[in-house]
Amino acid sequence: MANSIYRASMLQSYSQLLFQPCLSNKHCVPKKTNLLCFASSQLNPARSEVSFCTGTHLIPHPNKVERGGEDAFFVSNFKGGVIAVADGVSGWAEQNVDPSLFSKELMANASSLVGDLEVNYDPQILIRKAHAATGSKGSATAIVAMLERNGTMKVASVGDCGLRVIRKGQIIFSTTPQEHYFDCPYQLSSELVGQTYLDAVVSSVELVEGDTIVMGSDGLFDNVFDGEIVSTLAAYSDVVEAAKALANLASNHSLDSRV
Repeated sequence: MANSIYRASMLQSYSQLLFQPCLSNKHCVPKKTNLLCFASSQLNPARSEVSFCTGTHLIPHPNKVERGGEDAFFVSNFKGGVIAVADGVSGWAEQNVDPSLFSKELMANASSLVGDLEVNYDPQILIRKAHAATGSKGSATAIVAMLERNGTMKVASVGDCGLRVIRKGQIIFSTTPQEHYFDCPYQLSSELVGQTYLDAVVSSVELVEGDTIVMGSDGLFDNVFDGEIVSTLAAYSDVVEAAKALANLASNHSLDSRV
C-alpha cells in the first residue's frame, strides 16, 4: 500500500509525501497491493510560489513483501513539485510475469521525463511518454500530479489510483476511478488491449495555503473512508507521521475480516 500527503503554508518551500500502492489490467488481473501519499502545499511569500511538503509510506501486501510489493511512486521537486503513483496488476503473476516490473519501470521513466521539453509540464503527456518508453511486460494504473508555482495543480489519472484535496477539514476535490467493471480498472499495459494517455481523466485544482493532498492506490481508498482520512489527518501536524498513520489504517482494515 502506498500513499502521499501534501500541505500548503506561508513558509519557505519544502516537500513531503506519503504513498500506498495497488494496480490492475483490462484483462482484469485482480489488485492486491496498496500505496498512499500525503503531502501539503506551501507558499513562499517572498516569491508567491507554491510547492509541496511531502511524506511517503508504502506497505506491501503480506504475500508480496519479499519483492517489495508491486506498486511504485516517485517524488520530484521540479518546478512546484511532481508526485505520481503506479499500481502493478497482480494477475500477471499467473503468467509468470513479475507484476512489479511494469509499474516500477513506468515510474522510473516518468521521473526521468518530468523536465522534458515535449512533456511541457503536462501530466497527460508525461504519462504518454513514460508509457511509450516502458518495455516491461505487464500493466498498471497510474496517477500523476504536477504543481505549478502559482498554485495550480494539474492531475492526470488512468484507472483507480486516487487523489483527495482537503481544505479546513473538508474534502474539496476528489478524482473519480475508471473501471470496466468491478476490480477491473482502466490501466496502462504492454498489450494493445490496455488504455493509453488519451483515456486519462485530466483535471486541475487551485491550491491555497494549508491545503492537504492525499494520493494513493486503490489499496488506500478501498479500505479507508474519506471521513477517516480527514479525521486521521487532523490528528497529525507532521506529514510523514500522517502518511504512516493512513497507510497503517488501510493495511489494518484490509486484514480485518470484520470490515
